Amino acid sequence: MQVMLVEDNEMLAAAVVKALRTAGFSVNHISRGDQALAALKTSKPDILVLDLGLPGMDGLEVLRGARRQQFSNPVLILTARDKTQDKVAGLDSGADDYLAKPFEMDELLARLRALERRLGSVKSKNIVIDEVDLDTHSYEVSVAGEPLGLSRREYMLLKALMESAGKVQTRDILDSKLYGWGEEVSSNTVEVHIHNLRKKLPAGFIQTVRGLGYVVKKGGGAA
Repeated sequence: MQVMLVEDNEMLAAAVVKALRTAGFSVNHISRGDQALAALKTSKPDILVLDLGLPGMDGLEVLRGARRQQFSNPVLILTARDKTQDKVAGLDSGADDYLAKPFEMDELLARLRALERRLGSVKSKNIVIDEVDLDTHSYEVSVAGEPLGLSRREYMLLKALMESAGKVQTRDILDSKLYGWGEEVSSNTVEVHIHNLRKKLPAGFIQTVRGLGYVVKKGGGAA
């Protein structure tokens, strides 16, 4: 799940990015409103987390511009403007949720999970396919009730495949779900993580579609 965070407070942004990445989100951070609107023309995150008091362009203008550009994915406003009229203005401009600062990180994560469910990629807190159970709240994975020890990247990769079960995921798509802008990615990173995951999962759970990418079959292991 890709999140674009638009926040000019660098200390707060760093804390949010760290928390979201730990929770299995891929995060790209932008600190200016005008740069965010420009980025949305070419990069469509699954969820946009948007401050309002931004340099370059106010957050409400970013939001209105994004909706005019046909950006239809969920937007969560994250701001110190906590008056009722501010919330009304944000929601009327196209926001899906509104969280006032200061906030608890657990509440932000819970709201993002709710928006994720609204997208339809995660229907409940558990994604279960055959014997594999992935808990999106505790970030734990088990096979036939036995817990697996997965790294953060392995968890993110498996979650990306399981929430899109039945759909082939290319390496570029998986890279974008694992890494944010500016993070160094080696040419075979996805292949290495797939190899490690296959050693821990039932045989055939992750299948290679030659020349395209990887897929987890809906309700099926080996073909």
